[in-house]
Amino acid sequence: MRAAPRRSAAVAPVLVAGALTGRTATASAAPQHTQSPVVKANPAADAVAVVTPAQVDAAVADIPNSVRAAMDATGAPGIAVGVVHRGEVIFAEGFGVRDVDSGEPVDSATVFALASVSKSVGSTVIARAIDEGIVAWDTPVSENLEGFTLSDPDVGANVTIADMYSHRSGLYEHAGDELEEIGYDRESIIERLRHIPLESWRAVYNYGNFDLTTAAESVARASGEDWATLSESLIYEPLGMTSTSSRYADLEKRENRALGHIQQDGEWIVNPEQRQPDAQSPAGGVSSNIDDMATLTKMLLAAGEHDGDRFVEEASLLPAMSPQMIQGSPNAWGARAGMYGYGWNVGTTVGGLVDVNHSGAFAMGTGSIVKMLPGGDIGIIVLSNAAANGVAEGIANRFMDIAQFGEERRDWIDFFISVFDRIMNEPLGEFDGQNPPADAAPAAALASYAGEYANDYFGPARVEVRGDELVLSLGPTGRWPLEHWSGDVFVFRPRGENSNPQAVSQATFNGETLVLEYFDKHQLGTFTR
Repeated sequence: MRAAPRRSAAVAPVLVAGALTGRTATASAAPQHTQSPVVKANPAADAVAVVTPAQVDAAVADIPNSVRAAMDATGAPGIAVGVVHRGEVIFAEGFGVRDVDSGEPVDSATVFALASVSKSVGSTVIARAIDEGIVAWDTPVSENLEGFTLSDPDVGANVTIADMYSHRSGLYEHAGDELEEIGYDRESIIERLRHIPLESWRAVYNYGNFDLTTAAESVARASGEDWATLSESLIYEPLGMTSTSSRYADLEKRENRALGHIQQDGEWIVNPEQRQPDAQSPAGGVSSNIDDMATLTKMLLAAGEHDGDRFVEEASLLPAMSPQMIQGSPNAWGARAGMYGYGWNVGTTVGGLVDVNHSGAFAMGTGSIVKMLPGGDIGIIVLSNAAANGVAEGIANRFMDIAQFGEERRDWIDFFISVFDRIMNEPLGEFDGQNPPADAAPAAALASYAGEYANDYFGPARVEVRGDELVLSLGPTGRWPLEHWSGDVFVFRPRGENSNPQAVSQATFNGETLVLEYFDKHQLGTFTR
């Protein structure tokens, strides 16, 4: 990673003590700008960094170079980029291909899976539902979701839409994802959340898909429509987002669609198993393109106005795009803490501008980001059809550096590639990447391991003898051959959204119990015969 370059000398007029009382006093020595920046009358929105037309022009001119650098570094097959500034779409282009087999090009109309950017889109759906009087941010989830509860009944009865959308319910990180991976549908996953021991309610941030999905489902039930239909009626149709959907079937039917790609033996290939996220649609199931997302971004940067009319009440939208929950203590002395709103990350740039953003990534072939500086009235959308690798975040952060400071302050593409490489290749089990021991202890007769093993959260695990091997079945779709490792320890190789190519998980038999290492991260992976 190269050293961060010196920051541009361009700064905003300095606000002195008058700002503390609501009176703006401009220092006499303040530098003069030859081009008009975006000016915010509210002193609380003041920042040292200034987004100027010249810097925006430079940032836009750099996009092809930025995309080329990202593609050269990763081999990402296709990328699309859109930029909104001062109510106009000033850039919307595609690069590369949407399918390495067909070679069809990406353009601004190419539809991508958004992954977790869906959370931000969904928070806007809820803001509109609030305007319609359907719910409020502080409506308890259980009020409209019959039968819903958590392991602490008091929390289950009182946890709100806001709690779930800011990841402060007390559920552990990514609770429910492992149930989706083995084929459970949305309703079944929400029902099984009650078996999870909770951390402190409203005191701990644990990012997850199904806490947020549960809240969205409660809003849909209150409206009398399913979530995908509600999203269409409140957001997609009235904004003219004709290529946007919260149903995988709609994405699958698009002619101009970017397929998800993964790496195999160093080459990018179309993933033979495209990610189907309908179970967590509010959190990860939206598909869209640059043209539609630019329309949404324009509306958000205009504080809820669209084509000069009020589309979403600012009072409904602002809480979602404001800090609501600290994401964790700073990891270094003097560092800024991360914050989360309702479906949005909310931070502050080094120049003092509020930064509202969200990334999305699927290991099965998607990377995306929407990043806005409301104080600079500017936003960028980057969509990619490569397995999560950091290119979207790198391009977006490089762009915003140039827009604020006139130059990139660090090599963001290199930085995010390294971050994602570490995350995506993090070991998941003790035996990851290893071969069975040469001096393995023999197993007992295979039939002695067979049977059904009960678990409240995951449901029954079935172990069967098929020919000369054991086969493990879990949930509606989880199926793996068990390979003998040593003694009563077997292994299976999970492959999916939550795994990695090197994953090797232990299945340990101990009398009447079976412990599945891959599913035991939170001590829920013990099954009893």
